[in-house]
Amino acid sequence: MIDLSNPKVSFALESVRQASRLVQQIQSEMVSPALTKDDRSPVTVADFAAQALIGSLLVESFPDDILVAEESSSALKDQGNHAALGQITSYVSRIAPQATEDQVCDWIDLGTADPQKRFWVLDPIDGTKGFLRGEQYAVALALVEDDQVQIGVLGCPNLTKARIPDYHGSGSLVIAVRDQGAWVTSMGGEMEFEKLTVSPRKEASEARILRSFEAAHTNTNQIDELAHSLGAKAEPVRMDSQAKYALLAAGEGDLLLRMLSPERKDYREKIWDQAAGSIVVEEAGGMVTDLDGKLLDFSTGRNLYKNTGILATNSLIHEEVLKAIRKLGDYE
Repeated sequence: MIDLSNPKVSFALESVRQASRLVQQIQSEMVSPALTKDDRSPVTVADFAAQALIGSLLVESFPDDILVAEESSSALKDQGNHAALGQITSYVSRIAPQATEDQVCDWIDLGTADPQKRFWVLDPIDGTKGFLRGEQYAVALALVEDDQVQIGVLGCPNLTKARIPDYHGSGSLVIAVRDQGAWVTSMGGEMEFEKLTVSPRKEASEARILRSFEAAHTNTNQIDELAHSLGAKAEPVRMDSQAKYALLAAGEGDLLLRMLSPERKDYREKIWDQAAGSIVVEEAGGMVTDLDGKLLDFSTGRNLYKNTGILATNSLIHEEVLKAIRKLGDYE
């Protein structure tokens, strides 16, 4: 069982819980069928509000700690975005009544720091298109110490028990602590934890592949080729965000890939897109490497510069999948 008396663990759980509830409110109030396709204002408000809220909570709990996150407030300070800043501040003040527009910008900008020996890394909303569709997204927070992820939390408001898409449930908080396993509890605050364990599937031909709706950062054709070469017959599970890592940890999928997009062959993963999810899978008994089989290296700044792509599995099929990837040829 995880040590809930550890202040870092309790901070990670509670801050992600509060941020997840906040963005859930924003999704319910701002995302509607009438939303135009190019209107990203709900996800903009939610992204910044979640980062500001977690920044404010970090200042209260660990004022000397570093936050590395996706957003900065520079765009919000433009005159044309003043209305958005007002909306963000209004939402943040629901939880932090003392919030002002200047404070919100300061809390957001905590995330512009560079990684240090110990730092928190945040993706305030992973899966923006899922958020806009009213589907799956995640708030992802991790603690990295000495280049290794030590704590990871995923807040998945539209997922129950880390495995069931549920748009009217209480959501899932998935937490992993190094050498203490991976666990799921409700976002509702009951603090009753269920241990997560990856699937026992040993044959890659039987693997259920977890795939994104979003194709910009991967190579869908190569994933199709890989599935064919493995003889995988199961229907893929399609889902946005690091919620896929939760499903993999819960045994509801066996294989997750990020191949390199043909248009972005030099792309290297952002650390906030992988930190929390990777430790969740590892602590559930799975394995996460790059496409060369190298462990993820969090010592290289805001990107995983020493890694190419992502391969996450239940560990039992990992080597077989790596061999299949090598046979595909040049994925770089």
